[in-house]
Amino acid sequence: MAISGFGSHSISLFFYAILATFLHTGASEIIPVQGQNLVTNNVSVVEGETAIISCRVKNNDDSVIQLLNPNRQTIYFRDMRPLKDSRFQLVNFSDNELLVSLSNVSLSDEGRYVCQLYTDPPQEAYADITVLVPPGNPILESREEIVSEGNETEITCTAMGSKPASTIKWMKGDQPLQGEATVEELYDGMFTVTSRLRLTVSKEDDGVAVICIVDHPAVKDFQAQKYLEVQYKPEVKIVVEFPEGLTREGEHLELTCEAKGKPQPHQINWLKVDDDFPSHAVITGSDLYIENLNKSFNGTYRCVASNLVGEAYDDYILYVYDTRADGVPQKIDHAVIGGVVAVVVFAMLCLLIILGRYFARHKGTYFTHEAKGADDAADADTAIINAEGGHNNSDDKKEYYI
Repeated sequence: MAISGFGSHSISLFFYAILATFLHTGASEIIPVQGQNLVTNNVSVVEGETAIISCRVKNNDDSVIQLLNPNRQTIYFRDMRPLKDSRFQLVNFSDNELLVSLSNVSLSDEGRYVCQLYTDPPQEAYADITVLVPPGNPILESREEIVSEGNETEITCTAMGSKPASTIKWMKGDQPLQGEATVEELYDGMFTVTSRLRLTVSKEDDGVAVICIVDHPAVKDFQAQKYLEVQYKPEVKIVVEFPEGLTREGEHLELTCEAKGKPQPHQINWLKVDDDFPSHAVITGSDLYIENLNKSFNGTYRCVASNLVGEAYDDYILYVYDTRADGVPQKIDHAVIGGVVAVVVFAMLCLLIILGRYFARHKGTYFTHEAKGADDAADADTAIINAEGGHNNSDDKKEYYI
């Protein structure tokens, strides 16, 4: 039986439409079977971008594939799109695959999409679309713009309107820091995250960057930074311009006080600790000049510098030596040292020669006394006996005194 006005292709489409309507109205009777022959994937997509939904069939036996939205409305029936939403476009259709793109994704598109395969019983597989909403530019605020050393400051970083909630990390230079985060849930599963960082600053922190890093699956390397401005009291150092070596009577002394801080020191003063300042000393800015030094000027001279944060000082101890250099260490004369060493070596050689001659003379005298026994001997035998220790005639040579 033929239906007038319909070709064979139109009849097939009409049949599929009736079948789809029947299955849609009787969806509660469909037994979901996942992973048997129908395969799909979950999709995460950034708001405003394009999502790709895939329905793939393993070993298809000419069963019909269709794609439904979270409201179970048919998006594509084979390669036809009943749903009047032009954001859905067919990417690929074959017996084994239905590939559909969804452009300009919004939060309302989030949900579970259904791939259906008309088998007996029908099969379903589910693709969850998750829409990611990146946060706005991080907002960095500090409690005060300028901090004095040793004080605590607080910096806040806010990542607004993201889905899911962002994670905030802190860095000071290359050092990680720990902040305290609060999460506020908004409409449609949106979140605003605020992190507070408290830190005590030192003068070394001046000019160092504090970085707020926002971590979110929709964005990479999302950060904001602020450079610390730290005020600190002066650092003071006294530099001796003259003399280069020891200070001696009659010479002059020239000192310079170097001071730096933030803000720059507005006042530099010279004083003598526990004593009056020399009357003819000249102070010009940060320089101190004293001429015609004498021992009465001995003492501790102090340079004091101050700014809005505080004050600091450095000391110079003056000791004036006699011009005669009594007790003053002289420069080492290597030629003199060499001469002294040579004289010592020569004296030692002479001493060795004298000692050698002395020992040689005493050794000869010893042998002479051994031979004296022969002087009084009448013959050779007697001489030998006398040399071996016989002293027969010794009594004859004794003299007695009364």
